[in-house]
Amino acid sequence: MNIFTTTPSRRQRGLGLLVLRLALGLVFVVHGGQKLFVMGPSATGGMLGQMGIPGAALFGPVLAIVEPLAGAALTLGLLTRLAAFAIAADMFGAIVMFHSKHGFFVPMGIEFPMMLCVSALALIALGAGPYSADHAIDRRRNAT
Repeated sequence: MNIFTTTPSRRQRGLGLLVLRLALGLVFVVHGGQKLFVMGPSATGGMLGQMGIPGAALFGPVLAIVEPLAGAALTLGLLTRLAAFAIAADMFGAIVMFHSKHGFFVPMGIEFPMMLCVSALALIALGAGPYSADHAIDRRRNAT
């Protein structure tokens, strides 16, 4: 393997997208699952309210449902672009409404949510890849 090549093989690209989807999906399954099953949707709204997020009572329950569902969809590679869009919008809102006021670095800065947002944007641009439910559905649809 040439480490200086700029064009990945189909297999390398597929594996790269799989790794990206699994990592990003797992983060949102766990964080969203915490909001949904541990804190609860209303407490998630309360947490957002304490952070000064406008519309927290609405956005808390929405995020508690959307985050784990989008994470699971990414993990499976199902409706990948839609799930990635939901995650990118979620993280962009988090950056604008909260994290940008706390600088760049973790724990409260934009560093981590920015990486989650751009990872989702990459999946919007590139799709799920060959190791995904989206690919299997597309192949079945095109075979008929």
